[in-house]
Amino acid sequence: MKFNTIKKAALCLAVAGIGLGQAAQAAEPGITDTTIKIGLFSPLSGPGMAYGFDVVNAAKMYYDKINKEGGIHGRKIELVVEDTRCNANDLVAAVKKLVEQDHVFLLNGGSCSSAVVAAKEFVERAKVPFIMLNASGDGALYPPSKYIYGAFSISQYAVGGSMVEFAVDHLKAKKIGYINHDDAYGTWNLTAAKFQAKQHPGTTLDVQSVSPNINDATAPVLKERAANPDVLLLTTYARPAALIIKKAHQLGWTKPIVLAVNGTADLTQLVENVGGPDALKNFYIQDVVAGLPDDPKMKWVYDMYKEYYPELAAKPGHPQSYMAYGIPPAMTVVQALKDAGPEPTREKVLAALEHMTLDTGVMAGPIQFTPTDHAGQKAAIYLKFDGTNKDLIPGVFKSDWTYTAK
Repeated sequence: MKFNTIKKAALCLAVAGIGLGQAAQAAEPGITDTTIKIGLFSPLSGPGMAYGFDVVNAAKMYYDKINKEGGIHGRKIELVVEDTRCNANDLVAAVKKLVEQDHVFLLNGGSCSSAVVAAKEFVERAKVPFIMLNASGDGALYPPSKYIYGAFSISQYAVGGSMVEFAVDHLKAKKIGYINHDDAYGTWNLTAAKFQAKQHPGTTLDVQSVSPNINDATAPVLKERAANPDVLLLTTYARPAALIIKKAHQLGWTKPIVLAVNGTADLTQLVENVGGPDALKNFYIQDVVAGLPDDPKMKWVYDMYKEYYPELAAKPGHPQSYMAYGIPPAMTVVQALKDAGPEPTREKVLAALEHMTLDTGVMAGPIQFTPTDHAGQKAAIYLKFDGTNKDLIPGVFKSDWTYTAK
């Protein structure tokens, strides 16, 4: 009799345990038996939309591809899309809405670094996985946060280090002119640029830091011309970059100019803004994809874009330069969800991200995360651009800078 009583009690506990497990699964936000709800966001309007509009389109079409293939462990991806206008206040408001009102399982978004950094405090408080789109987001990645992963395009630290490596290795520069922004964004890339220069004895940097809202580039260009460097590296946003390149041409600059990837959202617009292709006779641009759009390994991305967005693809300027950047973050989200298993939780997804290495075939280097580094991609390629044609420079150029906890 006592034995039967014990058996019944054990059975009751087991049943209760199953019930608790099901309740815990049901309590996980954004998950049902058939769907996984993801919050997708980026600038879809306003002056910064070139950084995110087609990036979101690329992520959407990849998620749709996964759904058509059967989803993830039988669940289809359900997207809730928000416009952040490349603005910190709008992005934080969008993130709060997605988490608190839409109850998404995870966040996948952000194309402007200062905006995504502003969301860090809320994301950590809400304990929701946040996988960036194409923002560098260094301020949210260093020191690493348990909940935030990014730099799928490239971290700003890697931007600066890679550019110096390219200038030294390919352009054989010893004295390097460097114009960055006078904010946290500029500090990140300059930190690694200085580090990289020290790896090459005899290499020096002449730095001019300018406001992101600069309206007249005469002073910094005159200072760089007086310093007489072998090459000029620009890590500014698109508008300041165009002002600097145009002014340099007007002042007779003929040495190489190398523009960071964050300044090249729309090359057609760049040519117009600098006054025509004559300003780009000795000009290079940084990119972080595996190859040019006509490269066979990139063909599937552009073919998919034309299939999903035929009207957009027919318009000048589309797809925008950053379009392909939306694929690797979506691929990473899908892989993390697969690795989390048929009963995913946020904790399981975060555990999968922490040790992920993923060769997307889209970016110049693999997406790689470790417990102490949540910046996914650190490699870049370079193109010579004359205003019309782009020629790929052989090789991939990486930064040697690594984060060290203070």
